[in-house]
Amino acid sequence: MSWLVYLLQCADGSFYAGITNRLEHRLEAHNSGEGARYTRSRRPVILLATQAHQDRSEASKAEAKLKRLPRKKKIAFFES
Repeated sequence: MSWLVYLLQCADGSFYAGITNRLEHRLEAHNSGEGARYTRSRRPVILLATQAHQDRSEASKAEAKLKRLPRKKKIAFFES
């Protein structure tokens, strides 16, 4: 099963990054208020990009790298 790093845009314009192996379920959780605490008060969220990884470890490393990037470089992260 493939793991995904994903980037969301929240209703307030902010970004949220995470990992999952069940994207549809995770998006439903974010938009229903059952997802991450950060997105609960910033609904609805829109999926901007995903990146597939072989396993959870690789996805976690990529997520950490993504979260360290400045806002302007987050979208470009998925284009590389």
